[in-house]
Amino acid sequence: MNFKELGLTESILFNLDENGYQTPTEIQYQAIPRILEGKDILGCAQTGTGKTAAFALPIIQKLVDLKKNEKDKAKIKALILTPTRELAIQIYDQFLIYGKGLGLVPSVIFGGVGQSPQVVHLRSGVDILIATPGRFLDLFDQGHIMLKNLEFFVLDEADRMLDMGFYPDIKKILYLIPEKRQSLFFSATMPENILQLAHQILKDPVSIEVTPVSSTTELVQQFLLFVDKEQKNPLLVHLLQNQLEGRVLVFCKTKHGADKIVKLLQKNQIKSEAIHGNKSQTARQNALDQFKNKKIKALVATDIAARGIDIDELEIVLNYDIPNISETYVHRVGRSGRAGVKGVAYSFCDDSERLWVSDIQKLIQKEIEIITDHPFPTALEIHRAPISKNEKKQGQPKKKRDFKKTGHYRPWSNKKKS
Repeated sequence: MNFKELGLTESILFNLDENGYQTPTEIQYQAIPRILEGKDILGCAQTGTGKTAAFALPIIQKLVDLKKNEKDKAKIKALILTPTRELAIQIYDQFLIYGKGLGLVPSVIFGGVGQSPQVVHLRSGVDILIATPGRFLDLFDQGHIMLKNLEFFVLDEADRMLDMGFYPDIKKILYLIPEKRQSLFFSATMPENILQLAHQILKDPVSIEVTPVSSTTELVQQFLLFVDKEQKNPLLVHLLQNQLEGRVLVFCKTKHGADKIVKLLQKNQIKSEAIHGNKSQTARQNALDQFKNKKIKALVATDIAARGIDIDELEIVLNYDIPNISETYVHRVGRSGRAGVKGVAYSFCDDSERLWVSDIQKLIQKEIEIITDHPFPTALEIHRAPISKNEKKQGQPKKKRDFKKTGHYRPWSNKKKS
């Protein structure tokens, strides 16, 4: 299967080929023809499955046909709502790539920066608007956004939208957009509240489900390191200085924790930056750009700040903290192992987090391999498997495993590379 078989035009195929895109992903294969047919879409897909191209490519193709008869300046015909500024920028960048030379004008608006440049761009004429909900409503209320020509409405990362408290904003926006439109709805999970929201937005949708949240890509090797809580810092420094080659995306639970980790790494001459909600948009984008351009080794992120980050050929994800929500682990690990490129995920686990590891392993239906010979092993039984709920009640540890015999052992050299 190639993109030509999906019904895309030669000009779009040229842009795809020029940027190295040869084979559609599963969600692109399923969604693009149905969107070209004019169907509403209910898509269950995680970031990293290629869903942006799944809606961007057919939207571009259909808008090019509409644009042929347009004589005045561009009017907003497609609105893409997304929860974070980083994801909005990435979607905008992809529209630029896929629509190069086709005469369409995309624009992106988000909060945290001055609105003047965004207003100037809107006044000059825009075909495709990518926006976060808050800034969209601000500029709409000020009269800078007109939607009477809208043809496409896309709600991306719907579950994260609700997690971040955007439901009231989404309801307001639904009243503002024309009833006659084609709507595309994407979410990584489909709990009842998401399905209810989808029902309000979509008409007779085609349902597409790709890579359910309970799975982690086979392209990502996953490893677990048991370590006492107070030894996580020295272990992190050791790994970054001696053993982990390439860029490392480090996840932690809190904004304060992210800043502390960056101070620790910088003190040890490891180039790093943090991204989280307390950082300005400029600081967050600068940090992300430095990481993408390999000017820093480690990017330390909280979950909300990192949602939607798409980094080409990201080598390593490291969980400094084990998340207490199993699905969050899947999202974190999914930052690596994308677009056919292999990745590695390491997770630090102290004794208080062992129950969460058991929950994660139940969700992903596989055991995470344990590295036992790192230089800061826990004072507890380092070979012991993550504790189960029954085990915790009974106070009985599981039988120790000999990973050398089972073949799951991974040598972990402590020698510093020259």
